[in-house]
Amino acid sequence: MSSPYDDGAAPGGAVPPPAGGPSAGSPGEAKRHAWWRPELGLSLVVFVLGVLVIVGTLDVSAASSALGLGPRFFPILVGSALIVIGAFYTLDVLRGGRGDPEESEDIDADAPADWRSVGLVSGVFLAFTALLTTLGWIIASSLLFFGLSVTLGADNKVKAAIVAVVLGVVTYVAFVRGLGVTLPGGLLQGVL
Repeated sequence: MSSPYDDGAAPGGAVPPPAGGPSAGSPGEAKRHAWWRPELGLSLVVFVLGVLVIVGTLDVSAASSALGLGPRFFPILVGSALIVIGAFYTLDVLRGGRGDPEESEDIDADAPADWRSVGLVSGVFLAFTALLTTLGWIIASSLLFFGLSVTLGADNKVKAAIVAVVLGVVTYVAFVRGLGVTLPGGLLQGVL
């Protein structure tokens, strides 16, 4: 039986190691790391986030609303969904599933990151957290929604402002009146 290294066999008939050293491209290394892929890391992060959301929600204690839903309901629902999605995604990845590369027509995967937009969005969120207690939920969240829409390219700023105010009021009413969650009133404390 002939060896593929017949022409360049080492003295004594030993087969020389592949180029790049004994571990480069060896079947043992490929088997050792074949199960680990970025998709598995993402699936485990989703699963762990779900667990952390549920564990963090267990410390919340408040009375339930008239509908029987308390402030724990939605976080537990979201945490449970994250756990289920993370578990199924992990199972899919371990069975050989892979994420598809981005092939959208309007996205250039080779384009550099837009760090200006990332910085502006981060600044809007930081301003929201800094002003929430002082301005109150309705004003701060309206500014958050408006700032994000303008930063992300809203063409009609008047329409964006109207939608932002409506979202601020609707979310306040939904949480305070519907779920009984206390949100800061801020400047509108006496009006609400």
